[in-house]
Amino acid sequence: MKLLAIEVDTLPGVTSDPARGVLVRIRAVLPSLRPAQRRVAEAVLRDPAGSAELPIGRLAQQCATSAATVMRFCRSAGFRGYPELRLALARETGREDAGDGVALSPDIDPGDSLAEVVAKIAFTDAAAVQDTAATLDLDALAAAVDAVAAARRVDVYGLGASGFVGQDLQQKLHRIGLLAFAWPDPHAALTSAALLDTDSVAIAISHTGTTTDTVDALRVARESGARTVAVTNFVPSPLTGCADLVLATAARETTFRSGAMASRIAQLAVIDCLFVGVAQRSYDRTIDRLTRTHRAVQSRRG
Repeated sequence: MKLLAIEVDTLPGVTSDPARGVLVRIRAVLPSLRPAQRRVAEAVLRDPAGSAELPIGRLAQQCATSAATVMRFCRSAGFRGYPELRLALARETGREDAGDGVALSPDIDPGDSLAEVVAKIAFTDAAAVQDTAATLDLDALAAAVDAVAAARRVDVYGLGASGFVGQDLQQKLHRIGLLAFAWPDPHAALTSAALLDTDSVAIAISHTGTTTDTVDALRVARESGARTVAVTNFVPSPLTGCADLVLATAARETTFRSGAMASRIAQLAVIDCLFVGVAQRSYDRTIDRLTRTHRAVQSRRG
């Protein structure tokens, strides 16, 4: 599905602070950019420090495009103009240079030793959680917490690895006494979504935001009157177009993306934040229900 370039600060639940997570934000809008703008984005991601030092004409020349296209890219990424982008890049690369650790490439190379593989996976997974926490829209999270806490019923949609994350959320909400259902089957998701109402919340999880079955389920839920929440790495995307609230993750794709390692960990971090926010609203009741459910399965452990 082809997406039109949309300015980030016009989307629900997306932070537009240019000083926070500039590279994360550029990666998030990358799939929605037109080819010429995407070349600019890829050049910036390859060498953010070097790009920060280039005048707009020089960057445009390197990307075989025009200065006007570079400006359009800046607006698509949520910046008012090229000077603001350069300043944000300089700040972010300066923070990285001042850090204690050495940045590792997330890509697994054929010649990497097992120790290097472990180091790269640990670095990528930790970065996914840190970047997600740094760029998560707290206003959107608070609104999602309010919606779930007050909902009569919560539906959760997701397929594949995202489906496992959805089942984790459903299990957590169920343990504190909330009526929640996870629907990894597309047909079951659609039929359930059709029965929701204004007292319901639907949460859809998709790393790319383009999984057709997940998008369709959230769309039907919204048409039924439910409050809709999208958990995705890419904004804008078809999924965010069906969402009242967007909780964005910030995982980088790696060589073995099909394993959904960093993306799943970032999704779980967002889900944990949502769950704890809901649980905190009724602290004493939550502790009581967690204690009771823990006691119920205690005898099943060796």
